[in-house]
Amino acid sequence: MARPRSFDTDVAIEKAMHVFWTHGYEGASLPDLLDGMGLTRGSLYKAFTDKKTLFLKVLDHYEAKAVQAGVALLTDPEIPNGADRIRTMFTSAYQAVTQGDQRGCLLCTAAAGPSAYDPEIAAAVEDGLTQLRDGMEVALAASPGHAHLDAAERRGLADMLLAQYVGLRTMARARVSDETLRNAVRSVGVMLA
Repeated sequence: MARPRSFDTDVAIEKAMHVFWTHGYEGASLPDLLDGMGLTRGSLYKAFTDKKTLFLKVLDHYEAKAVQAGVALLTDPEIPNGADRIRTMFTSAYQAVTQGDQRGCLLCTAAAGPSAYDPEIAAAVEDGLTQLRDGMEVALAASPGHAHLDAAERRGLADMLLAQYVGLRTMARARVSDETLRNAVRSVGVMLA
């Protein structure tokens, strides 16, 4: 009879998320993961099979946590002007950097890394980014300056805003200057005015 796990899988995935978020997929070594998760090699492999399977579970977890929080903001009817929702999302990302969090977005990091060569990771990244883009479309439909756009124009603008968001979060991870990040956020605000 197999012994029951002596750790909480959800807690282990949360800890692995922080390791991958800090080091990236390629940069997260097995010792980093074992140390960060507080697991033995055998426990990690028994529970998660391999690094890629663990990373896919981490992306699902990140999606449920961070991506859904972004979608909730973008679709929040308590903020009546959808452009304000989008500006808040960009401003919040910038404020995280000014408060010392330069990890960027785990999904964006995966988009710039392993999704280029792994179709399963690419599909997980695309799913999360699509959810954000769809949230931006909802916000644009609630924006007095953009509600008149037809569906195709709103989709195009949402795609462009998503590209700006991925760029901002990737630049934050690359430790681009504060002034450049601030200007990028300001430009999105001007575009949405």
